[in-house]
Amino acid sequence: MNIQGWAEIALTLGLSVLLAWPIGIYLSRVWNGERTWLDPVLKPVEGVFYKASGIDPKRSQGWVGYAGALIAFNAVGFFLLFAILRLQGVLPLNPQGFAGMSPHLAFNTAVSFVTNTNWQSYGGESTASTFSQMVGFTTQNFLSAATGATIAAALARAFVANRGEGVGNFWADLTRTTLYVLLPLSILLAMVLAGLGVVQSLAASATATGLEGGSQTISLFPAASQEAIKQLGINGGGVFNANSAHPFENPSPLTNLITSVGINVLGWAAFFAFGRSVLARKDVRALVAAAFVLLATCTAGMYLAETQPAPALVAAGIEQPVNMEGKETRFGVPSSVAWAGPTTGASNGSVNSMHGSYMPLSGGIQMFLMQLGEILPGGIGSGIAIMVVMAMLAVFVAGLMVGRTPEYLGKKIEAREIQYAMIAVLVLPLAILGFTAIAAVFPTAMEGLLNHGPHGLSEMLYAYTSAAANNGSAFAGLTANAPWWNTTLGIGMLMGRFVPAVAVLAIAGSLVVKPKLAPSTGTLPTDGLQFIGLLIGVILILGGLQFFPALALGPIVEHFQMLGGVQ
Repeated sequence: MNIQGWAEIALTLGLSVLLAWPIGIYLSRVWNGERTWLDPVLKPVEGVFYKASGIDPKRSQGWVGYAGALIAFNAVGFFLLFAILRLQGVLPLNPQGFAGMSPHLAFNTAVSFVTNTNWQSYGGESTASTFSQMVGFTTQNFLSAATGATIAAALARAFVANRGEGVGNFWADLTRTTLYVLLPLSILLAMVLAGLGVVQSLAASATATGLEGGSQTISLFPAASQEAIKQLGINGGGVFNANSAHPFENPSPLTNLITSVGINVLGWAAFFAFGRSVLARKDVRALVAAAFVLLATCTAGMYLAETQPAPALVAAGIEQPVNMEGKETRFGVPSSVAWAGPTTGASNGSVNSMHGSYMPLSGGIQMFLMQLGEILPGGIGSGIAIMVVMAMLAVFVAGLMVGRTPEYLGKKIEAREIQYAMIAVLVLPLAILGFTAIAAVFPTAMEGLLNHGPHGLSEMLYAYTSAAANNGSAFAGLTANAPWWNTTLGIGMLMGRFVPAVAVLAIAGSLVVKPKLAPSTGTLPTDGLQFIGLLIGVILILGGLQFFPALALGPIVEHFQMLGGVQ
């Protein structure tokens, strides 16, 4: 632990927020249909899409229609991707000669990419063909990210409207976010990464001669283009099984910095875009501050834990001042931690180190970041949407304390909105704790564990946490490519993605018809330190109290076992 390490972590977190500010302004203009500098090129293309599909982008939908379009579109995407994965053995661009995936693996993988989770129960370089990677996964990486953004755009319109009717047009929001934001940024980043040594090839493999004269076959893929949307779309699924620890995906400290910043930049941008769209920049900056404080604190906690020597090595007389197990020597502890914090605070899930090899408390922090609801900053749009739900719960709690009807961003928060809000936040513990409890006593599920005892519980808890929170990172040790795990994890992903999405859209539908209120003397200020503290307290209570007993039985017990030398 040194000043250089702290500076590296601060640089990574700080750059993400700094770059997100101007991008957020641009994203807001895209959501609102305002003119952008790409209009001369992309406006005609956008018009072709609308004309070909018979969509009137100016026709606003009610929340039911908007949610129905979102569900139907993603259902079609699931079936198409499922078919690609099952049939990849007879589809083109399969130089590796991979057969189609099994039904349960294809189900899990299709659900994973459609829900922006990108959990991978398989090794990418040994299972998914180039066609599946480029046509199947890349398409969903764009569309699942854009789907999350549409939720925030609809919610923003609900807060702005004064006795309105609709929350916008899902098809227009989806098209504009993909065309004006994700596509140009991904092309730019892919070119940068390819220039810095990230592999971009349609060949199946290359043969290399090792130092001892032996030959080695190395898998190749179009990794640079996948890496770009994997990070910017806050997706996380890697071409290679080792993800961003693989030198073909992440060859140098410079690519590591660029891609680790890319994990969160559009998540934070969605916060600023929401603030500009609802004309409440100060209030949303308070949400940014609360999220950043929680993320920075948890990342600092991991850095403190990982820069301590492992007690077992100390007892064995082995000098290792930091925990380097599962980490790349070209990155070290600071770069590994500066990645692990943002990737679990966002719904990204990419890794440049193996999370299962972290100290027990670090593993617990990673789970805790996901269990908070993926709001630090979460996915593009989905993160700010759930953070606004948390803010609504915070003002509701404050209103109960002082006996006044709570308001947030000019709208009254009443019983209907709180009911929908509770659905959005309670689905996570239901999916995570419910499935973990069943798996812990189900013999078929237990067969997939590499470890038993507290670490085995952590393997299961991390898997369901990652799935339901739509994160996608893995704790390692768990053999997840089995019918039980692929099926239940897939169900968890669906619950964690679409139940909160529909609940948030229902909140938008309830708010849009209400009058826009001017602040009064009884309105709780939601842009100051007092509200930031209240919001952090609500987030910690909802996340901490629900999951602390499970964490106590897993990583916390393992921590004390480690200190006591229990194997």
